[in-house]
Amino acid sequence: MSQPEEVRSLLESVANGNVTPDGALEKLKHLAYEPVGDFAKVDHHRALRTGFPEVIWGPGKTPDQIAQIMEAMRQRNSVVMATRIEPDVFAVLETKVQGLHYYNSARICAITPPTIEPQYPGTIGILSAGTADLSVAEEAAVTAELSGFHVQRLWDVGVAGIHRLLNNRHVIESASVLIVVAGMEGALPSVVAGLADCPVVAVPTSIGYGASFGGLAPLLTMLNSCAAGVGVVNIDNGFGAAVLAGQIVRTAYKLRN
Repeated sequence: MSQPEEVRSLLESVANGNVTPDGALEKLKHLAYEPVGDFAKVDHHRALRTGFPEVIWGPGKTPDQIAQIMEAMRQRNSVVMATRIEPDVFAVLETKVQGLHYYNSARICAITPPTIEPQYPGTIGILSAGTADLSVAEEAAVTAELSGFHVQRLWDVGVAGIHRLLNNRHVIESASVLIVVAGMEGALPSVVAGLADCPVVAVPTSIGYGASFGGLAPLLTMLNSCAAGVGVVNIDNGFGAAVLAGQIVRTAYKLRN
């Protein structure tokens, strides 16, 4: 049975009273995807199921493939986002996709409405240990903002100058959830978690000298944090950290309502 026929049959069942509207909603959550060429199947109902729309992973795709996927997604989504887009790839994409915006530090390009208002109360605080960690931190920040969350940034507050963090404790105290991005030895999330009353999402980066092993050393430090309340995502995964933090905020909102 094709997707339109499935939808028609489901709608007729609702009209006849054989399926409740809530039951139909559950079925629709697992129904729609759209083939794009012979290389992709766009999951249009991911936002309905999970609260977050599908996002395009840039590496490994040609600019033409990315452009075709974005054009398919923009028909049903107000925000369409692609991650890990290098400047030379964006230079090609902007000739193919109208209205494309590039967030250089985050390496994200997106089709967006003129303004994006936060959809949920609360704040996602994002801290970076050093300036070299900004690409990953900005990936988290831009992802969260494009997903409808209020973000507060605090950059370059690593443990090598702990007074910079302590002078900005208001960012920690006002956050609903914190994303803490650090390379080198990766100690910052433990320090922050010892000061915070909210969940901390730790993001190790691949920044560091040889013995950091491309981010493995900070990853292990964060996994072995002596402070409670720290969850760790993969190396350089700012996007994943933003989605996890957003799910925490959304869950808190659902519990209050």
